[in-house]
Amino acid sequence: MKPIDLIRPHFKSHRRTIALGLAALMVVDVVQLAIPRVIKHAVDDLTNLSADTTSLIIQATAIAAMAVVIGLFRYLWRRCLLGTARRLEESLRNRLLGHVQTLSAIYFDSAKTGDLMAHATNDIQQVRMAAGMGLVALNDALVLGTAAVGFMLYIHVELTLYVLIPMPVLVLSTRFLGKRMHARYRKVQGAFSELTEAVRERFAGIRMIKAHHGEADAGRAIRAVSQTYINENIKLVGVTGLFFPMMMLLTNLSMALVLLLGGRRTILLEITTGDFVAFISYLNLLTWPMMALGWVTNLIQRGSASLERLKIILEQQPVIQTKADALHPAAIRGAIGFEEVGFSYGHRLVLDRIDLRMAPGEIVGIVGPPGSGKSTLLSLVPRLYDVQQGRITVDGHDVRDLSLPDLRRNLAYVPQEPFLFAGSIRENLLFGCPHGCMLRLNQAIRDAGLEETLARFPAGLDTVVGEKGILLSGGQKQRVALARALLIDAPVFLLDDPISQVDTATGRLIADAIKALAGLKTILIVSHRLSAVRFAHRIITLQEGRMVECGNHDQLVSNRGYYARIYDLQELEDAV
Repeated sequence: MKPIDLIRPHFKSHRRTIALGLAALMVVDVVQLAIPRVIKHAVDDLTNLSADTTSLIIQATAIAAMAVVIGLFRYLWRRCLLGTARRLEESLRNRLLGHVQTLSAIYFDSAKTGDLMAHATNDIQQVRMAAGMGLVALNDALVLGTAAVGFMLYIHVELTLYVLIPMPVLVLSTRFLGKRMHARYRKVQGAFSELTEAVRERFAGIRMIKAHHGEADAGRAIRAVSQTYINENIKLVGVTGLFFPMMMLLTNLSMALVLLLGGRRTILLEITTGDFVAFISYLNLLTWPMMALGWVTNLIQRGSASLERLKIILEQQPVIQTKADALHPAAIRGAIGFEEVGFSYGHRLVLDRIDLRMAPGEIVGIVGPPGSGKSTLLSLVPRLYDVQQGRITVDGHDVRDLSLPDLRRNLAYVPQEPFLFAGSIRENLLFGCPHGCMLRLNQAIRDAGLEETLARFPAGLDTVVGEKGILLSGGQKQRVALARALLIDAPVFLLDDPISQVDTATGRLIADAIKALAGLKTILIVSHRLSAVRFAHRIITLQEGRMVECGNHDQLVSNRGYYARIYDLQELEDAV
């Protein structure tokens, strides 16, 4: 795909609006070209002493009428052309967001948030400018410039040829500088992405920066990235800065030639004074097309560089996709199987030959030291990542053979780090909630231990939690995330350490709610606190990615392995 292919369909679908805008723009250009002709006749009449009040009124009225026409049609082309460019901006941003949401989790492990933000803001803005004002400037450079030269030729051919002497220099300079502008624009956009990411990261970590008195270090880091961005822009200005001065230089050189040569021909009566004034007016009109040529080159190079950057993202394909012949089960009972499952992050083995089968309605707990692969095992079920060895089945079907939306619709997933949006508690609870879940809202709030939390807030469910739920404690955020999962009412629950940030009493309440789902939901629960899994039908222990223990609570305690040691320590802690 070529970069221009990203916007070609938009131009095609809005071709009538664009055509109307261009037609209106041409009307403006034509009327502007007619004004010097009226001025010519007025000057000739004044020079010949044949002007009278009536003729001057007619000529002034004609210019005023032309000004009204120019204003009306200028409004029309701005609505059509610039409005279409704004719609293109909206379309590209929606397309980018929609595409990014289809990409697999592994893409976001390496992609920078600041870079994606720069694509969604600055890059798309540059494309919009190229498609809007770039198209206007290109039209004026071609239509208005060509017509102005035509009128000048009509007045005096030789004088026009003198005026056009600098034009080859302009064409060659544009061609020479265009390639360099494109390369430097790409570097500028890349530096802007780095700056956006650096600023975003410091704002997100402002509490850590202040807690460690790291303001000076953060400031130095931002200044360094900002300086790189400034340096790239200065290098760019070294190229783009030549364009407009060069346009003005060539225009003024042409004006000097007109005054010297045109004035002489006026004195020799080869052309009338009105023609001389009209010729200068057309030369002034030609100034904008000459500047527009430089500006349109500037805009197009910026837009082209941004389109190339957008194309790189839009050509990214999700690693995890739904097969063309995927299965669409009407309902999922909840039988889950891990068959010799293996997974690695790069060269680091995380899971090694995990073998486990769960019946519908069974609760299985997963324990183990940090880094043993517990969270990774959970993330493989909804296919946030795909297994690299073996397979995972749901109701006997490989999850890779199931439709991805159907699979995830039947899973309720609570991650280790709960994420809340900057809305109200109600909006966060209802995120992803299927039709009819409002009937279960109060029950989910009770089961997640949220009643006491809501009672503390005057606005209750309508309390705005702020960015990432900043107004809530870690435990409160965890309870909101758990209630959100309970509302979904899926047949399979994946809970990653759901009571790690709550007090013992609340943890016991949440554990009782999970225990009550036994036989109703298939639950896979990871926890460092054994009180959250001791009631499970089975508990497995992972160490260095391998399953080293499997049994119920009593069996594992009697085995005197890892589970028993952690249980004794936590019992001692509770006793103290």
